[in-house]
Amino acid sequence: MASLNLKMKKRENYGTEPDKKKLAMAGIRHQLLLLLRRRHRLFPLVSAFSGCLLLLLLFSFSFPPVIHRSPPGRKNQIAVEPKLLVPENGGRSDRHLWSSKLSNSYYGCSNASDTFQVLDKTSQTDRYLLIATSGGLNQQRTGIIDAVVAAYILNATLVIPKLDQNSYWKDTSNFEEIFDVDWFITHLSKDVKIIKELPKGEESRLIGLQSIRVPRKCTPSCYLQRVLPLLKKKHVVQLSKFDYRLANQLDSELQKLRCRVNYHAVRYTETINKMGQTLVDRMRTKSKHFVALHLRFEPDMLAFSGCYYGGGQKERLELGAMRRRWKTLHAANPDKVREHGRCPLTPEEIGLMLRGLGFGREVHLYVASGEVYGGDATLAPLRALFPNIHTKETLTSKKELAPFARFSSRMAALDFIVCDESDAFVTNNNGNMARILAGRRRYMGHKVTIRPNAKKLHKIFTNRHNMTWDEFSTKVRKYQTGFMGEPDEMKAGEGEFHENPTSCICQKKKKKDNEKLKEDEQDSWPWEYSDIGNVPMATRSEFESSTRS
Repeated sequence: MASLNLKMKKRENYGTEPDKKKLAMAGIRHQLLLLLRRRHRLFPLVSAFSGCLLLLLLFSFSFPPVIHRSPPGRKNQIAVEPKLLVPENGGRSDRHLWSSKLSNSYYGCSNASDTFQVLDKTSQTDRYLLIATSGGLNQQRTGIIDAVVAAYILNATLVIPKLDQNSYWKDTSNFEEIFDVDWFITHLSKDVKIIKELPKGEESRLIGLQSIRVPRKCTPSCYLQRVLPLLKKKHVVQLSKFDYRLANQLDSELQKLRCRVNYHAVRYTETINKMGQTLVDRMRTKSKHFVALHLRFEPDMLAFSGCYYGGGQKERLELGAMRRRWKTLHAANPDKVREHGRCPLTPEEIGLMLRGLGFGREVHLYVASGEVYGGDATLAPLRALFPNIHTKETLTSKKELAPFARFSSRMAALDFIVCDESDAFVTNNNGNMARILAGRRRYMGHKVTIRPNAKKLHKIFTNRHNMTWDEFSTKVRKYQTGFMGEPDEMKAGEGEFHENPTSCICQKKKKKDNEKLKEDEQDSWPWEYSDIGNVPMATRSEFESSTRS
């Protein structure tokens, strides 16, 4: 009987368990039915919430946090990275931003000495040297300068050089449309005889004219061996692809002739000079001092350098296709090229370097550049650091710029003038324009000229996420020592002569210990140059003995 009762209880227990499961399942079904019945009210809420979330995400991605305002409590700072807080005022600086400390001790001097053979003693009337220059405007300028020296070495009459109209830039301008040809001829009249074209009696020699190309860095003896015999025989010789075809180091008198050509005889036309000065004046109305930046971030520049800036497959294909134009260029390793400092800095990196040196947000920046690769998006980080950015296009109307806009050389000449007149010039690539301007600014008073020490700066740019601003700016100033255009930075013979014309820069005699420079002499270049003597008028008496009559 007891066993029977036990079995009955087990059956009752087994029967109640399924009932509990059924009840639980029924409850879940009931809740689901209620949710389904209310879906017409829940769906709009869910949709609205999802839409708001999507808009928030899109808004955040539209403004990448490369540069943004700092949180409350950090006044006058902008954040480039979570840890790298960049002060708007540039922070502290260990140097004068707008002048060279030693500039008053040096001046340009390019007069010939008494031993230099003047034209009337060496003149030959039956030798005519024709020159075909190569490359862009400033590359051609090096050819024009060296053509005068080559003509002097060969004792030949120089025909006004022919500008390159077939290069990448496709500029149809001739010499007379860029440079003041009459001034060029007259100013060098005691050094070399220069004519605009061959005399009529010599034009027949152009038939079957032999054009030769001398090696790069050809020495004076090289010209005498390779060109002079042909010149004596044919009387007319043309040298083609004439750029950097003269040795870098020459006798000091020939170097001074180079300087007389470069810094005094080669002068832009009145039209170009007038427009260039207009640009300078408009920059001066905006600020007492301004920085000029030769950005060199055009697509062709990046392609030639073999650098890569993180633009993915699109960038690799675009720049790779351009790079194939130069058949002599080999494949480059972009990472190694940047590590070795052979890549132009990005606009953002240029901005960070300038801020690290002490240039504040209020500084006005003139950007000399063609088409920037990546356009406004590439320039945005630089503009965030320096909002006062100007170009020749923003400083003028389309009507004012129209006579120059279709000619790349004339546009480059305008940029050259503004960069030359700037208080601080920044070069982002040691190309032709940068080298010539660096040398010119040394000769004309050692004006501040900043060359990025790209090799060392690359290290701190790639690691800037992990350092404070004080650490970053201290390293920038340390690495830029020797790259700021000071007179004692480069040794004689170092670099290209157009960049470092040491033969044409003289040092003033040191004053006695009890004599001090006047305060107003410490911040400005005191010399006024004479167009005739090519030496400071203030010290003309010191050079009378070496000045030709």
